[in-house]
Amino acid sequence: MTRSDRTWGVLAVVLSLIGFAASAELVAERLALYQDAGHRASCDINAWLACGTVMRTPQAELFGFPNPFIGIVAYAVVLAVAVGVLAGARYARWFWWLLWLGIAAGSVFTLWLWWQTTFHINALCLYCMIVWCAQTYLLAHTTARMRRAGMLGGAGREGAGSTAWAWLLGTAVLVVVFGVVAVRFAPAILG
Repeated sequence: MTRSDRTWGVLAVVLSLIGFAASAELVAERLALYQDAGHRASCDINAWLACGTVMRTPQAELFGFPNPFIGIVAYAVVLAVAVGVLAGARYARWFWWLLWLGIAAGSVFTLWLWWQTTFHINALCLYCMIVWCAQTYLLAHTTARMRRAGMLGGAGREGAGSTAWAWLLGTAVLVVVFGVVAVRFAPAILG
């Protein structure tokens, strides 16, 4: 196992656990809401930072069941792959491509959910924002790992897709995402 794969494995374990935990908490809150329609979610802080408001929308169940179930399964898969990498497993190129496509699809879905909460639902979910962060860094670091392995053009080499580059890219995306949120919710935030 290369040092870069070990780095990816550690980061993927941490990010998957964060995403899994946030998704699991959202599922628990959603189940409590099913049992009691008046349930106040633990992350209902005010009118604009209200998970319960977001959970009561059609966007929260895009495929007919709560979206966080997708997160639980997807983060468990990434966690299993990352633990495998740390244990010395070597996956075929096609497997890495499928993993990357799954993570990219999850990022597109997360981006759509961000758009919905920010511009249509007019409320934010704290746990969802944690997922936005975990998913963004997971895609950036998996893309960097693919680049280092020579799977995204060029010969594979350690510096081709550095971990620093992935942190920078992920952080830049999140600065834009949260910058838009800050501008959009500025009247509510500032009173």
